[in-house]
Amino acid sequence: MTIKQIQRVVVGMSGGVDSSVAALLLQDMGYDVHGLFMFNWDEDEQGYCTAAEDFQDASSVCRQLGLPLHKVSFATQYRKQVFDMFLAGLESGHTPNPDVLCNREIKFGSFLEHAQRLGADLVATGHYVRRRTVDGATQLLRGLDEDKDQSYFLHAVPESALSNALFPLGEMYKTKVRKIALAAGLGNSRKRDSTGICFIGERPFREFLQEHLPCEPGDIRTTDDRIVGRHIGLAFYTLGQRQGLGIGGVSGSNGEPWYVAAKDVERNVLTVVQGHDDPMLYSQSLAATTMHWINGPPDKSELRCQVSSRYRQSPAAGILTLLDEKSCRVDFDQPQWAITPGQYAVVYDGARCLGGGVIVAATATHAVQSAV
Repeated sequence: MTIKQIQRVVVGMSGGVDSSVAALLLQDMGYDVHGLFMFNWDEDEQGYCTAAEDFQDASSVCRQLGLPLHKVSFATQYRKQVFDMFLAGLESGHTPNPDVLCNREIKFGSFLEHAQRLGADLVATGHYVRRRTVDGATQLLRGLDEDKDQSYFLHAVPESALSNALFPLGEMYKTKVRKIALAAGLGNSRKRDSTGICFIGERPFREFLQEHLPCEPGDIRTTDDRIVGRHIGLAFYTLGQRQGLGIGGVSGSNGEPWYVAAKDVERNVLTVVQGHDDPMLYSQSLAATTMHWINGPPDKSELRCQVSSRYRQSPAAGILTLLDEKSCRVDFDQPQWAITPGQYAVVYDGARCLGGGVIVAATATHAVQSAV
């Protein structure tokens, strides 16, 4: 890569191996690299959040590479723009994904603005995605490593932000990233990947939510309206959930695991079915709204595409029909398992991520069959 003039790149340093290798690679390319560590959560009396430890790891890597490291708190912005919306979605009976909001509002919003105040020409992260420019438009592509691809989380980032971002790991597999870190002697080369949501950390999800949402117990019922147990509040469950239902030994069951199939907010009822392949867990179509199109909406009302309805789900083929610029319907070629309102339907054309929106409804396969 030839750089006509030295550009300053501010890298979002998380303390993990991915952002550390991203900074190393950019330094080797000749950029003027600065690190920036974000504190996004300020309430952790029990020590579940690892921000302090992560900052020390980021500091250690930057010292080793001879890079300046800045730090900033976006806790206020995070609570308002991500966490409050996360809670509101749960209370409505949906299962929101805060990582999508975090990327749009914080990592490629507040972070980008702060980096530019630090003199950044570009920003960079350790995300496993790629970008390319075609006819002046910046396109987002899936990462080469399909197991690590994070385009699902970045589908709502504006094109203007993507055009100012670099993703050095997009063409790499995680195994190579680890090898680079080991060869460079980075102190966090063997650090395990972080899991879960930032503000929850390693604590049990239900335990955390009980600190922020009221418990409103109700019935757990089967599809024939038989009561088989009690739930502690609909917000604490998601479609397709198998663990934590407390009804494994219900009399009259066939011995197969129970799964959450529906949530009735008005009746405060959790509906469950037995067996992973129960038809009620599968949907032939979905409706999504608040669509964000990275390079503008499609130029035709029907689009043959692939859609992921949750992270780590391989995009499934189907037909997307635009209802208007912000809403669409997706009819899948094959039924999809546990499509969940509040999650995101992310649209692809091969490796290219076109955008996505919030799932608001899904049509169960059994309902389609009964209507035929």
